[in-house]
Amino acid sequence: MQISEQMELLSRGTLEILPKGGLEAKLNVAVKQGRPLRVKAGFDPTAPDLHLGHTVLLEKLRQFQICGHQVVFLIGDFTGMIGDPTGKNETRPPLTQDEVLVNAETYKEQVFKILDPAQTEVRFNSEWLNTLQASDLIRIAAKATVARMLERDDFEKRYKSGQSIAIHEFLYPLIQGYDSVALDADVELGGNDQKFNLLMGRQLQEAYGKAPQAILTMPLLEGLDGVNKMSKSLNNYVGVAEPAKEQFGKMMSASDELMLKYYELLSDVNLDDIKAMHPMEAKKQLAAMIVGRFHGEGAGKAAREGFEAQFAKKEIPDDVPEMTLAAEDGALWVVRALSEAGLTASNGEAMRMIKQNALSVDGEKITDKDFQLQTGGPYLIKLGKRKFVRLTVK
Repeated sequence: MQISEQMELLSRGTLEILPKGGLEAKLNVAVKQGRPLRVKAGFDPTAPDLHLGHTVLLEKLRQFQICGHQVVFLIGDFTGMIGDPTGKNETRPPLTQDEVLVNAETYKEQVFKILDPAQTEVRFNSEWLNTLQASDLIRIAAKATVARMLERDDFEKRYKSGQSIAIHEFLYPLIQGYDSVALDADVELGGNDQKFNLLMGRQLQEAYGKAPQAILTMPLLEGLDGVNKMSKSLNNYVGVAEPAKEQFGKMMSASDELMLKYYELLSDVNLDDIKAMHPMEAKKQLAAMIVGRFHGEGAGKAAREGFEAQFAKKEIPDDVPEMTLAAEDGALWVVRALSEAGLTASNGEAMRMIKQNALSVDGEKITDKDFQLQTGGPYLIKLGKRKFVRLTVK
């Protein structure tokens, strides 16, 4: 794959690539040296219940594998016992070794549902961190300053507000950064909340006389509410280990805008193709793709068929009238469609009904009065509880 093609795929969905031009430079080095890049992402096994938010980095790692590179899937069993302070306004209690090992097994079970085992090293950072002497830790600590640590947003806020910061929390970014030294990482991926820690890896690699890694930061995935970070505690998540039917149903509840973001971060499907599709069809394909990823392709197809069969039974009469209406510039304003189809007496009534959440198209609630029906169909239009029409737009 050409470097330009790799850059297009690998930069998809990223927030930042640091330093500017750094990833392209690494790709050129890999070509000149005839070797794959070593691409690292660290996962602290702090919770056993994985959801789609955890898989954003896995998808990007998979894309590096498509480009022929070697992935290092790092399980932070040692750092997990320190407790990552990122985004915390108080000291985070560390996990016990038993908790870390149990949670790590969950990661190991799930990772190869997405990644290619032949291009993946699974490593635990206890391999090198457990062997460090006190003198080694002091030498690592000497590579950074307290002032540099206090530049980190969460530390700065806690310091200014008089909240405590334990000394071991300063060690976390140093230890995570040292992982890049130990693994000779060419590239490291992380969420945008990990930027400080990723940059610390570059700093330590330089301090140890190694070529500093390029950095890719990825956005945090919003949950199904479209507002907050995906989280089990907020009940806005799609769990990796949830039953296929439940996964499919949850994915179908996502908004159109959120669906596009999920496509961008959880797949390498062409987004222009998705935008050209009817939103309901695009959503069904996304839901089937997610189910297929974790339960097998057949499960994705079965979940879709089950959903469509269930939807078809919901209050849809056998004698739904059919109608064809003309489009203007390839689309038909849904308000005009409602009035011309006789479901409302006027455009004004149609807009009021939409405002009252009374309209659905192919089972999806439509709340935007400017919604356009693209040419095609037939669309199953439902207004209120009893008004239906199958509408083709030409």
